[in-house]
Amino acid sequence: MATASFDTARRGNGALAAQAPAIEKTPDIRPEALEATGPTSLVGLTRETLKGRLAALGVPEREQRMRAGQLWHWINVRGAASFDEMTNVSKVLKGQLAGIHTLDRPEVVSEQVSRDGTRKWLIRMPPTGRHDHNRGAEIECVYIPANDRGTLCVSSQVGCTLTCSFCHTGTQRLVRNLSTQEIVSQLVVARDRLGDWPGQTPPKGAFVPVDGSRFVSNIVFMGMGEPLYNVDNVIDAVGVMSDNEGLGLSRRRITVSTSGVVPQFERLGLEANAMLAISLHAVRDDLRNELVPLNRKYPIRELLQACRDYPGVSNARRITFEYVMLKGVNDSDAEAKELVRLLKGIPAKINLIPFNPWPGSKYECSDWERIERFSEIVFNAGYASPVRTPRGRDILAACGQLKSETEKLRARARLMLEEGIGAEGVYAAAHDD
Repeated sequence: MATASFDTARRGNGALAAQAPAIEKTPDIRPEALEATGPTSLVGLTRETLKGRLAALGVPEREQRMRAGQLWHWINVRGAASFDEMTNVSKVLKGQLAGIHTLDRPEVVSEQVSRDGTRKWLIRMPPTGRHDHNRGAEIECVYIPANDRGTLCVSSQVGCTLTCSFCHTGTQRLVRNLSTQEIVSQLVVARDRLGDWPGQTPPKGAFVPVDGSRFVSNIVFMGMGEPLYNVDNVIDAVGVMSDNEGLGLSRRRITVSTSGVVPQFERLGLEANAMLAISLHAVRDDLRNELVPLNRKYPIRELLQACRDYPGVSNARRITFEYVMLKGVNDSDAEAKELVRLLKGIPAKINLIPFNPWPGSKYECSDWERIERFSEIVFNAGYASPVRTPRGRDILAACGQLKSETEKLRARARLMLEEGIGAEGVYAAAHDD
C-alpha cells in the first residue's frame, strides 16, 4: 500500500485548521483490515503472486515458472474467462484452480456512452472484508477513443487522498487504496467490453482506433485518487500492464499523473519507468496552496526541481504539466509568462484544460479568447500547449469530475447530466507517442 504519510495534523487543530483546508485525508479503511473472502480471482495478479498461488496448490517448485507462464498467457494475452479455455493446462491443475480460484472480473455496474464515443464504466470490486457489508468498493474508469489511439483513464484509489479545491473527486472521502489487482483489472474489463482480445470484435457502432493498433493503447493514471499515495501498487500495476508477454502496453504509453508527491518521483521513474504528468494549475505558491493544498508540503520550487531530476526525462520523454483554466484566477498573460519562466530547462509540454463547473464548485472556466491567448504565449516560447478538446461532456466523464456512485449525484448534477452539460475530457492526449 502507499508508503507516503498522511498529514492529519491539520484536521481539527484549532486556529491552524481554520486557516486552511486539510492537505490530505486519512483512509476509512487501513490496509491491515483488508482480507479475502471466498474464491479469489487470478486476473490482474503479478507474476510472482501468480506463482505463489500455484505453490499454495502444491505445484512443484520446478514447474511453477512454466505453469505460471501458461496461466499468464491465457489471462493476459488471450483474455480467458474460464479455466476450460486453457487447452495446454492439465485437467488436474485446472480442477485444482477452479476449486479455490476464478477468472472473474470486477462487476460493471453501469456503462455510459457519450455521443463522441467516450465510455465511462462504474466498476464494483469484489468485497474485501466485513467492512464492505458484502458490497465491494466502487470506482469509475473512462475510455477515450481516437482514430490512432484508445486511452484508458484508470483509478488508483477509492475516493482521493487529496483536497484540491477545483476537483469534484477531491470532495469525497478517501475509502482506501486499490490493490495492484484492482488497478490492472480495469484494463481487463475495458478489453472485455471493447472486444480488444484476439479473435474478438468491438460492440456494434463503437468508436475505436482504425489504424490497426489495440483498442486500448494508452493508459493514464488520471482517474480517482492520487497515484503516488499508492505508489507500491501503482508501480506493480505498471509492471503487469507493460509485460511484453502479457498485456503488452509500452511504458511510454503509460502516464502517471500526480499533484506533486515529490518523495516518490525518483522511485516511480526508476521502478515504473512511466511517463510523468504534473497537476500544476498555478505559478505562485500562495495560489497553488489554495488550488492544490499539497503545495504547502511540497512547494513549486521543490516540485519543479524533482521534475528536473526525474529519471529518464528528456526531449523524447517530456513531462506533461496540466493547467486547468480558471476564469480570473490563474489565466492572465503574466501567469502564462511566469509559467514559461518556471519551466525553463525542463523538457515539457503544457496541457491547458478548460474547466467546467461541477455542482458546488466556486470556479468558472476562462473565456475561450483568454485560453487561446494564454496558449499563444506558451507556444511562442517554444512549448507545445494544446487545449483539450471536449470529450464525454454528456456523461460527466472528464478530469476532476469522477465520483463513485456511492456519492449520489445531487439534483443539480442530474439536471446538468440531462441537459448535456458536462466537463471537458482531457485524458486522451495527455501525452504523445
